[in-house]
Amino acid sequence: MRINNIQLLAFFLLVIPFSAVKAQKLQPASVWPTAKANAWYANHKWINGANFTPSTAINQLEMWQADTFDPKTIDRELGYAEDIGFNTMRVFLHSMAWQQDQKGFKNRVDQYLTVADKHHIQTIFVVLDDCWNPDAKIGKQPEPKTGIHNSGWLQDPGNRIKNSDELSLLQKYVTDVLTTFKHDKRILLWDLYNEPGNSNKGAASLGLLTKIFTWAKMANPDQPVSSGMWDWNLEKLNTFQLTHSDVITYHDYEEPEKHQRVVQILKATGRPVICNEYMARLRGSTFENTMPMLKKENIGAINWGLVSGKTNTIYAWDTPMPNGDEPKLWFHDVFRKDGTPYKQKEVNLIRQLNGKQ
Repeated sequence: MRINNIQLLAFFLLVIPFSAVKAQKLQPASVWPTAKANAWYANHKWINGANFTPSTAINQLEMWQADTFDPKTIDRELGYAEDIGFNTMRVFLHSMAWQQDQKGFKNRVDQYLTVADKHHIQTIFVVLDDCWNPDAKIGKQPEPKTGIHNSGWLQDPGNRIKNSDELSLLQKYVTDVLTTFKHDKRILLWDLYNEPGNSNKGAASLGLLTKIFTWAKMANPDQPVSSGMWDWNLEKLNTFQLTHSDVITYHDYEEPEKHQRVVQILKATGRPVICNEYMARLRGSTFENTMPMLKKENIGAINWGLVSGKTNTIYAWDTPMPNGDEPKLWFHDVFRKDGTPYKQKEVNLIRQLNGKQ
């Protein structure tokens, strides 16, 4: 869940053909007209919040399976978010939780949305994911590996894509979930595919990316659909994501000077822009230097991590701490489990930007 070094000139060349390809049709629905996307964005307060997994879940399956679904922790931790003015959470689903228990899964999604709505929080749901472990298994999930970032996070579908019946199952999953919740105003946006091409998949993910956009557009939800660009070297994927998303989403964990150049380029599309992942303190991306810039540019700001927990995202991607000591500088996350801020100055700034002070 990281961004590679920016190749701005190459990316700019991707933006130029936008007007030439935006008329391509996906049946039966097409990409939203720019005016519709901007009208949708104008109807929302400045979108800001965090990627959210409750502290008691190591991954998406532990969050959504019946035995480990934890609405009490979700309620408490979304309360922390509400208190500082966060109005949006980005939350990962997993198709295997749906395959195991379709009705129960959707009931739990609805229960989550009810809790989030109580806290005045809308949700961006992530549907598929190319990050981290490729072999998800239903049932009890592993314990976190000491001091290792996201040691239990799961790709979806990961290696299951090699199974002959997997595409059919994925289509049923996407169609069922998006059709069930297509009119739900508690859902802000569908993030169809997180970081396609990650885990050394590269352009091999383009086929599935194309399919999930087709399936989603066939469901024709009221909410916009998107897939966030994250690695400017993946030209084919970036081109598809840029030209088929109703609103533009992206990830950027770099320092604000480089990040702002990306913002300026993406705004040239004329569409709303949301940063779905940022804030890695060891990489020079912090609340203090990036969040005010995003607000000034009217870019949605969704940082990685809300509460330190089993995902171990206080540790950096590439800097494990085998002894499990708390790092002097947290990589991600805002709160400890008891709601104490990691840095009070950060929380004060977030509250200020959201008019809570």
